[in-house]
Amino acid sequence: VHLQVGQCGNQIGSKFWEVISEEHGITPQGTYDGDSELQLERIQVYYNEAAASHYVPRAVLVDLEPGTMDAIKSGLYGKIFRPDNFVYGQSGAGNNWAKGH
Repeated sequence: VHLQVGQCGNQIGSKFWEVISEEHGITPQGTYDGDSELQLERIQVYYNEAAASHYVPRAVLVDLEPGTMDAIKSGLYGKIFRPDNFVYGQSGAGNNWAKGH
């Protein structure tokens, strides 16, 4: 399971899923549209194959505030994540590390 924590972790993780999806031929809708069977080898390392050959990232996204999560959800690959894999609070730490821990 891929764990993304905080604004930085989620921004890096979002780009990670974009690159991995493109390498494996996964569209922004979560379906396979590649040109080589090699792209599907070991795909279960990163994705869970749901119904109708829909690939869902094995990831949990965590943050103290919903802003970063909203940006990911509205991004190009935001629809491939399961809604219940987003875990966030309603108030952030205000860039104060001590407040977040």
